[in-house]
Amino acid sequence: MLAPEKQIEIIKRGVVEIISERELLAKLGRSYKENRPLRIKAGFDPTAPDIHLGHTVLLEKMRQFQDLGHDVTFLIGDFTGMIGDPTGKSETRKTLTKDEVLKNAETYKTQVYKVLDPDKTRIRFNSEWLEKMSAMETAQLGAYETVARMLEREDFKKRFKNQQPIGILEFYYPLFQAYDSVALQADVELGGTDQKFNLLMGRSIQKANGMEEQVVLMMPLLEGLDGVNKMSKSLGNYIGINEPAVEFVGGELTGMFKKVMSVPPQMVARYYELLSRVSLEELEEIKKALREGKDDRPIKKALATELVTRYHGADEAERALKEYEKLQTKEVPDEIPEVVLSLSGASDDARKKPAWLPQIMKETGLAKSTGEAIRLIKQGGVKVNDAPVVDPEASLSQGEHILRVGKRRFYKVVITP
Repeated sequence: MLAPEKQIEIIKRGVVEIISERELLAKLGRSYKENRPLRIKAGFDPTAPDIHLGHTVLLEKMRQFQDLGHDVTFLIGDFTGMIGDPTGKSETRKTLTKDEVLKNAETYKTQVYKVLDPDKTRIRFNSEWLEKMSAMETAQLGAYETVARMLEREDFKKRFKNQQPIGILEFYYPLFQAYDSVALQADVELGGTDQKFNLLMGRSIQKANGMEEQVVLMMPLLEGLDGVNKMSKSLGNYIGINEPAVEFVGGELTGMFKKVMSVPPQMVARYYELLSRVSLEELEEIKKALREGKDDRPIKKALATELVTRYHGADEAERALKEYEKLQTKEVPDEIPEVVLSLSGASDDARKKPAWLPQIMKETGLAKSTGEAIRLIKQGGVKVNDAPVVDPEASLSQGEHILRVGKRRFYKVVITP
């Protein structure tokens, strides 16, 4: 085990706030002296089945604690998940059924091991202790805090001011999350900055139960590919850890590798700090190069390769890099979508023939409509077998053809008799 001072240097990487660093250093000191790992806890409500890179910011910090020799508990809030965390919500959340929560939980379990070491991870469900509470014990949990304290939460405060409903059950959510820390005897709890109220509640209830208060360690919310909003599936600015390393959609290259390469320049250092496992020394070199205005493409390629390797393996990372680089050199990629069309039974009307180029572009997704396809052809943005096509009445002859729209969208079309 590393000395406490070295451990805390690693732990602080990317962290927004620690409450408190002095307490954490003291806990690490005792842990080092007694050769006793700290108990690290992070809770996840299985309200959605898919994990994206934004979620892995917390998982990567948990992995750091594992690598430093500490005990990590991945807590699945199957009980609290049926309530729904009110954090940041302007209205009461729809509750989930037990079956929905458990189904999502199983998906979580298979995904988190892409980041966490399965041999060093304890997976627990908070229903183990919360479901066993008697009615009196649950009621007594409400005695730990006041309504005034609950209304200090920004989301509750806004809803109260706007006369929007706040369910009593929602008040219990932070109390249940806090009690998880009592049940697990957590030394450290990890969470996003939006969880500060709930995390501090854990300290309060541990103290009320005669326990040493947990250290609260808060990680930032990772911005998505727009460089502005929090990474979110609903906003479409996310990179899912289960999405393919490389694929073609509508003839255009996408997938994890390509998406990492599209990270805005101002976000590259942040993605490295929160998602990469390069050493602190390497990280500083990367930050320095970016500050000096050096080309960020090789830096992003290295990050994309690291992340694709982690989630899909080295072979897929190599394949994704190869396909991406082919596009940059304007070569035809090896793996592009293919469609086979038959001329059999076609009428003499060129516009009804399956080989009419605008119709093919629409059917393959290279254009949203035949009208858009005609416009692209007239603008000189379409090539067939690397030869420009300017006639919107063009049809493809029998055989194999490579369609290119713009510089980086491809489709292979095979016309049969």
